[in-house]
Formats: sequence, structure tokens, C-alpha cells
Amino acid sequence: MAKFILRRLALSAIIFFFVTFIIYVLECSLPTSYVEKQAMELALRPGNTKSAQQWIEELNAQYGMDQGIVKGYFTWLGTAGKGEFGDSWTQTMPVTELFRKCIWYSFAMGLISFILEIIIAIPLGVMAARKQYSMADYTVTVFGLIGISMPTFFVATVLKLIFSIRLGWFDLVGMQGRNYATLDEVGRFWDLVAHLVLPIATLTIVSIGSLMRYTRTNMLEVLNADYIRTARAKGLPERKVISHHAFRNTLIPLVTILGGSLPGLFSGALITETLFGIRGIGFYSYYAMTGGDIPFTMFYLAFISILTLLGNLISDILYAVVDPRVRVN
Repeated sequence: MAKFILRRLALSAIIFFFVTFIIYVLECSLPTSYVEKQAMELALRPGNTKSAQQWIEELNAQYGMDQGIVKGYFTWLGTAGKGEFGDSWTQTMPVTELFRKCIWYSFAMGLISFILEIIIAIPLGVMAARKQYSMADYTVTVFGLIGISMPTFFVATVLKLIFSIRLGWFDLVGMQGRNYATLDEVGRFWDLVAHLVLPIATLTIVSIGSLMRYTRTNMLEVLNADYIRTARAKGLPERKVISHHAFRNTLIPLVTILGGSLPGLFSGALITETLFGIRGIGFYSYYAMTGGDIPFTMFYLAFISILTLLGNLISDILYAVVDPRVRVN
């Protein structure tokens, strides 16, 4: 296992190198000169003593864009390896400081929706498989297909229409209510929780369908296996057959999927956070990409690459852990 992990880490490092190089090439090939735009903004700030041309030269040198693509990439990689990603152009603060400021909102939303997804999708998928072709099965199947088919912005719009406009239970956007300044610490906490309800509901609805369908499909395959028929023929109670024999084997492929989705807890929900005005990492990454914030965009895409590679490694390890028949050679 240790040798397998080391080999995978080495392969992941090579993949990360080429992925970030492609990202750097794309950033350097943008049709609009965002460096010149940022240099003009810096030159017009009060108290500035540098000209726009001086700022252009300084920014290009800082991110290696004056050395050609290959040398410039290694310059960026060297500074990134030290944990230095420069300042966010749109938020005028260090990229790492902005990351620490916004990541916990995204993590909280992702973690809660992830837990709700497991609690709701897996039991419903198992129930649909146990009662195949029943009304419960058809209901779960239809609900799962709706969740898979509906885009995030549509779900968010419907939830806003019902719970914000019609019922008036939640605010449309933002993270603070009108009376936030007059609340104590406990009141501010619950005010924040209230503003996260609809975004979390959106994330749960759009992700629950695929896991539900996957659970049902795998459970049906297991229930039709020979050892399940043998267990039933021996007179075991149906509950024990499902919980001790069928579900354990259904859990094997599910664990690999869930393990691969764990890094997504830190990647943020770009569309959902933007629609609801939740200032998580997805929210800032959207405006960084649309506003030409090259430092934060490079950091965010590199961060997503690391999470993806880590998720694949976790899935492979978990598969060997939960299934004793699998051995890593």
C-alpha cells in the first residue's frame, strides 16, 4: 500500500505539473490585457507614485509574464511552491489571505449538503431497490431524474421564488439580514445560518439524484446475486439479508464515489454561491475569472487540480480498504 501511494503521488505530481502549465498558457493567452487594466487602476489610485508603464513592468515581472511562457511558468511555480501567489487584483489583498477568509463558508455549505445527500439518497436508493417496480420505486426514480436534469440556476431560482418572494422566509441574496448590526453574537450566528439554508438546499437537490440512482442500481445488482438467494433460502430475516449481506457489498462502490467527492467540500460551489451572494471561494473565483484576476484564478485552478488528484487517490485507497478481495499490487 505504501509503495502504491508513493507511486500515485509521483504520478499526481507529474499530472499537476502539466495541468498548471496548461492553465498558465491559457492565462497568458487571454485576448484582453488584464495586466494593463490592473496597471491603469493602480496608477490612478491616490498616493501612487508610479506610472502605468512602471506598473505593467512590475506586474509582468512578478508573475513571470515578461520571460516567455516556459520561463514564466517556472517563475510562477517557484513562487507558488513557497506559498506566495501574489495579491488578488479584484479584492486588493493577498491571495492566501482571501482564501483563508472565504474557504470556511464554502466548506460549511459543502459539508452539510454532503451529509444530507448521504442521509437522504442512500436510504431512498436502497428502498427503491427493495421495492422494485412499486410506487415507491417509481417515485424515487422520478425524483432522482428530476434532480439530475434540473440545472443549478433553475433550482436556485425556484427556491428563491417560493421561499423568498412568495413566503418571505429567507432573503434573496447576501449573508446578512437588515437588522444584522443590532444582533448579538448568537443572533448573528443564526442570521448567517438562515442565509445558508437555501444555498445548501440547492446543493443537496442537484446532487442527490445521481447518488440515489447509483445506489438503486448497485443494490439491485447485489440483490440478484446467488449468495442473497442462498441467505434467503436459509430462512434469514429480510432485514438481516439487506443490512448484513446486501448493503455491505453495495457500500463498496458507493464508498469510492463518496471518497472522490470529499475534496469537493473545499472547492466551493461557484454557481450557487454567486446566485445567492454567499462569499465563499466559488463566489470569489467567479468574479476573479470574469474580472481577469490572474493571481487568484491561477491559485484557484491549481487548488482544484490538487483536490481532484487527491480525490482520485482517496477513492483508490478506500476501495482497497472496504473490499478485502482487492489487493494493491
